[in-house]
Amino acid sequence: MARRPAVRLPSEPVLDIFSYGRGDPASSRPFSPAQIAQIARTVRRAPEVMVKVTGGGKSHGAVAAHFAYISRKGELEIETGDGQRVIGQDATKALLSAWHLQLISGQCRWNAKTAPDARQVKLVHNIVFSMPPPTPPNKVLAAARQFAQEKFGSEHRYAMVLHTDQASPHVHMVVKAESEFGRRLHIDKDMLRQWREDFARAMREQGVAANATPRVVRGKNKGKTPDPIFRAQQRGESRVLRERATSVAQELARTRTISDPARSKVTETRRNVTASWVRVAEALEAQGEIELGADVRNFAKTLPRALTDREQLATQLIEHMRTVRPRGSQNRERGHDDDLVR
Repeated sequence: MARRPAVRLPSEPVLDIFSYGRGDPASSRPFSPAQIAQIARTVRRAPEVMVKVTGGGKSHGAVAAHFAYISRKGELEIETGDGQRVIGQDATKALLSAWHLQLISGQCRWNAKTAPDARQVKLVHNIVFSMPPPTPPNKVLAAARQFAQEKFGSEHRYAMVLHTDQASPHVHMVVKAESEFGRRLHIDKDMLRQWREDFARAMREQGVAANATPRVVRGKNKGKTPDPIFRAQQRGESRVLRERATSVAQELARTRTISDPARSKVTETRRNVTASWVRVAEALEAQGEIELGADVRNFAKTLPRALTDREQLATQLIEHMRTVRPRGSQNRERGHDDDLVR
C-alpha cells in the first residue's frame, strides 16, 4: 500500500495571555474567534491533552523491546502509517525488520569499543498521546492517527498501539527518527508545545472537548509524583529526586514547615498570571463578550494555590504519611499537618 503524503495544516492562532498582561501591541487587536474559543475552553476547564516524548531506542534490541511492551508481546494490534494492521510477535519482528534501522546514518559508525565516548544516535522516538477519562478510546486513536498523518505522512515511518488498561486512554506511537529522505527528526520544546495544540485540535475534530495550554496559565503546579522517596529508591530513579525528597522530609521533621527561596518567584509569576487574565477579561468585555469576561474573572479568582517544587514535594510527603499512618493517629494530627506548608 502506498504511503500517504504528509499534510501540514495551518495552526490556529494561540493566545499569549502574558502579552496581554504586558500590554503588548498585539493586545490592542480584537480577539479572533479561535482565540475566544481557546479562552472559553481554558477558563471552563476543558480536558487537557497530554503529549509526551518518553524516550527512544538507540539499538535494534531496545526498539524491539519497546514494540513488545506496547503490543503486549504481540497480543495488541499495531497500526502502521501505511495502514497495516500487525498482530503477533512474528509479524511485529517483520515490521521492525522492514524499517531497516541498521541503515540509519551514524548507527554503523558508532562502536562502544572503538568510540566509547561517542554519542549513539536515537533510532526512534517514543511518544504517548493521552486524554483523561471518560474520553472514548477510539476517539483518542483516531486523533492520534490524524496527527501522525499530518506530521509524518510519507516522511517518517511510524506505528501506534492503543492502550485502554488504565483510566486514561492513550496511544503509544513509535516514529522512526530518520526520514525516508535521510533527514532526522529533532523534537524540542517548541515543537512539543505545537504538537499538543495540534493533537487537541484533532481531538476536537473528533467531537471531544480538548485543550492544550501551558500549566502556568491554568495556575497548575507540576504533576503529582506519588510516594517520591520510596518510588525513587525502589526503582533506582534520579538520585537528585531522592536527595531532594530526603531534604524536604528532614526539614519537615525538624521545623514542621518548608522554606524555599523560589517562593518569591512563584508568587510573582502567579501575580502576573492573574493580572494577565484580568486584562483578558477587560478586553473581552470591551469586545462585547460579557459572559465570557465574567467567567475569566472568576477563573482568575479561583486559581489553585501556587506552590514551589519543594512545597509541592512536602505536600506529597504529608499526604503519603496520612495514608500510611494508623487511623487513630490520623485525626489527632491532621490539624497540625495542614499548617506544615505555608
